[in-house]
Amino acid sequence: MFRSLSIRNYRIWFVGALVSNIGAWMQATAQNWVVLTELSDTDAIAVGITMALQFGPQLVLVPFSGVVADRFDRRRVLMVTQSLLMLLALGLGLLLVLGHAQLWHLYGFALALGVVNAFDTPARQAFVSDLVGTDNLSNAVALNSASFNSARLVGPAVAGVLIAIVGSGWVFVINAVSFIAMLAALAAIRIPRRPTGSGGRESQASLLAAGFRYVIGRHDLVVIFAIVFLIGAFGMNFPVFSSTMAVEFGRGAGEYGLLSSILAIGSLSGALLVARRPAARLRAVILAAGGFGLAALACALMPTFWAFAAALVLLGFSTATLLSTANAFVQTTTDPAVRGRVLSLYFAILMGGTLIGAPVVGAVSDALGPRWGLGVAALAGIASFFIGLGWLVVERRLRLHLGPGRRLSVTHAGRPPADDDDAAREAQSETLTAPISVLRRGPVILSEPSSAPQSGPLSEGLTGPIPAGEAPGADPEREERR
Repeated sequence: MFRSLSIRNYRIWFVGALVSNIGAWMQATAQNWVVLTELSDTDAIAVGITMALQFGPQLVLVPFSGVVADRFDRRRVLMVTQSLLMLLALGLGLLLVLGHAQLWHLYGFALALGVVNAFDTPARQAFVSDLVGTDNLSNAVALNSASFNSARLVGPAVAGVLIAIVGSGWVFVINAVSFIAMLAALAAIRIPRRPTGSGGRESQASLLAAGFRYVIGRHDLVVIFAIVFLIGAFGMNFPVFSSTMAVEFGRGAGEYGLLSSILAIGSLSGALLVARRPAARLRAVILAAGGFGLAALACALMPTFWAFAAALVLLGFSTATLLSTANAFVQTTTDPAVRGRVLSLYFAILMGGTLIGAPVVGAVSDALGPRWGLGVAALAGIASFFIGLGWLVVERRLRLHLGPGRRLSVTHAGRPPADDDDAAREAQSETLTAPISVLRRGPVILSEPSSAPQSGPLSEGLTGPIPAGEAPGADPEREERR
């Protein structure tokens, strides 16, 4: 589960990121509480607008952020972005401490934070591969998620206490100090300089187009992007849900922070479960999307504060499982030459969807109550599940078979055997989550039916990256063989 921590550079990164993440969660908690209770009259739409401003730039700046992550030294990019995030937190903290903050200041801060994070996020995610290499990448991505959610356990609860004792402004100042840990970690890491640039003479437009073509040619990535868009836009509006439900139950800042920490209990469990797996699997993403929808529905129906808090554990578990697996799948199956651009598209869709969804969910919560906002999240999760399931049925030709003794078996990958051919059915039990280029090759006989990634030369492509020039859809001959 913790094998990536045996690597010195990753250990340093992990510790620095954990400290910084705790501060970031403290700030996020304070920011939404200030908007909801101090600078507006419990206006959920204002919280939604703040989230949209913060995550919208991820979508708008896709033409630049991914190219920056691929063409420039990622450690230097992170040194710049982390320093800017520190200055932003310090500036807003001083405004709040001195009593000069207004709602438009929070909106401006959220927008600036989003612009910087648009460049920071893809560079930070892709930098992990520079630290651990391909073999441990899936595990390292899951441990990053575990660090993020461990910080969520501590940060919101501490923020709730600090808001009550010293005021919200000091929470932002403390977060600014926490960035020193990340900057120190980046300075201490020792790795060979990664070759930068992507062909030298290629224009930024052609580089971006190459990333788009790669994603469009990978239908499995298209499905993941559709799932994370729906859930990111309409489901992952946790600040709106937690703050409005805390007010619904007549609770204060302390209980609001506690809800965020309770959500993190499930998130941490989900991230650690993903870290135990040998590789990221697409079916786990699809199942987690369905679990998210059911968990959100359960949260909407809970009658008391503590029952709602208990249901949040399930919501956090399904969310972390989905995002950790999706992130790891995207990174481990993407050609390193376009990884930064693909990740920028991934996070633009995941976070940029908030630009659409957060105001909608906030408006629904204001007009009909916070439980209906959670109902929107439930619909998003269930719709995502059926999108993934439909793709498995249509493109992977997923089929269920009831055999002798009422034994249920599953076949897939476009080679459905004859109903009475049990041997052929067993032979094609190749993983549902292999890259599509693998599923479009010639027949392969595996030693035993298993959904786990196989070892050996027959299955070297099952979990490895698909080169940009070989993305499905780019080879007409391969399409004809399909």
